[in-house]
Amino acid sequence: MAAFERIIFPALNHLVKNESWARERLRQFSGSRLLIAAGSIQLNLRINEQGLFALADIAQPADVLLTLPADAPLKFLFDRNALFSTIKLSGSADLAECLAFVFRNLHWDIESDLASVLGDIPARRLAQMGAKLGNQMQDNAKRISRNFVEFSTEDSQLLTATRDIHAFCQAINNLRDDTARLEKRIKQL
Repeated sequence: MAAFERIIFPALNHLVKNESWARERLRQFSGSRLLIAAGSIQLNLRINEQGLFALADIAQPADVLLTLPADAPLKFLFDRNALFSTIKLSGSADLAECLAFVFRNLHWDIESDLASVLGDIPARRLAQMGAKLGNQMQDNAKRISRNFVEFSTEDSQLLTATRDIHAFCQAINNLRDDTARLEKRIKQL
């Protein structure tokens, strides 16, 4: 088992085990196979009778192929909705719809997992600190990207500002209208 499989496979099953609705949805597709492809990394899975994932034989074709974009880890950390909108699904439509629903709605109850190891109060505080840190990281990433855009358009002029593009387009429209009026005047002479 590759390192990727040793991390993702148990984590995925851990999430599904905690959600009875997810197991029920997946149980309907018992025996179906899926291939998750993220660049050169591929994970072949099948859905077992309990509605959990099991490793699948590579020789048999997958019923559904999930292709993740190259920036999937960053999108997973910062914008899960953007990640789910960029995943490409192909194969069985019913299974693909089920998997999309399950993956979109699975949530990790980190506080519960920490509570079983550390106790309730430390787990609660760590989860709150983690959420606060995650929000701060997202805010910082947004600010950095806005600063980069501002620097690129205003200071270094590597990119053209949107307002300048709109002004240019408006000037072209005005020139076209003026040219059309001039042509009409010339035809009247």
